[in-house]
Amino acid sequence: MILRRNFLAMTAAAAASGADLKKLPVGLELYSVRGELKKDLAATVAGVAKMGYQCVEFYAPYFDWTIDYAKQVRNQLDDLGIKCYSTHNSPVSFAGDGLQKAIELNHILGSYYVVMASAGKTTTLDDWKRVAAKLNEANAVMKRNGLHAGYHNHATEWIPLEGKKPLELLAESTDKSVAMQFDVGTCLETGNDPVAWINSNPGRIKSMHLKDWGPEKGYRVLFGEGVCPWLKIFAAAEKAGGVEYFLIEQEGSEFSEMETAAKCIVAYRKLRA
Repeated sequence: MILRRNFLAMTAAAAASGADLKKLPVGLELYSVRGELKKDLAATVAGVAKMGYQCVEFYAPYFDWTIDYAKQVRNQLDDLGIKCYSTHNSPVSFAGDGLQKAIELNHILGSYYVVMASAGKTTTLDDWKRVAAKLNEANAVMKRNGLHAGYHNHATEWIPLEGKKPLELLAESTDKSVAMQFDVGTCLETGNDPVAWINSNPGRIKSMHLKDWGPEKGYRVLFGEGVCPWLKIFAAAEKAGGVEYFLIEQEGSEFSEMETAAKCIVAYRKLRA
């Protein structure tokens, strides 16, 4: 009961603190509440909306939904007044029948970006070139259907391979309309400069995963408690990056998933006030 009262209080604070701000939408990557989502998707999405999040991003398991279920989810999003601008996807969503299903599901959800969340097994630069080609091929089909492909980086893409960072190769080798969804924490963890990355890819950073990182707790720090220079990152993203919306992502913390999500949006609103 104490935990529930704390959660309800944080939910109210989260919604109130963001009520008057006219800024880019801030949402939640629902992987942050994956345990709750598996138990009850509708209740979890409703709880996230009540906190004040303006959009959500469904991760790879959404691909197994039926068309009818996707329509039910979209109806709930509309009733709650929140959006789904992008989804996280495995490579199956970028070719053949999987591509066609991804297009259909994302149309129903109202998404604009079908983001590749993992490239699969990649050990050479030639592997990464094939990933870039797959993104380009899928993006060409998606563009004809009012969507765009995207790519979400992890730590692997920052580590030089044969003298080249895979993420640089992907940015250079993909169509300019392929969104480079920027996971900030992995950039800091690998010793790279997030502001420099944004500025070197103008117009490509359509969305960002606001995942903080610290040398002691790693990704278990809450948003704003790590070493990410958020104000400089936001300024670069809005001035040069072409960002359209932000997504808070949390891999875990000392609190429950929903408490963590509520604490993170409160901290975000305070930082952006």
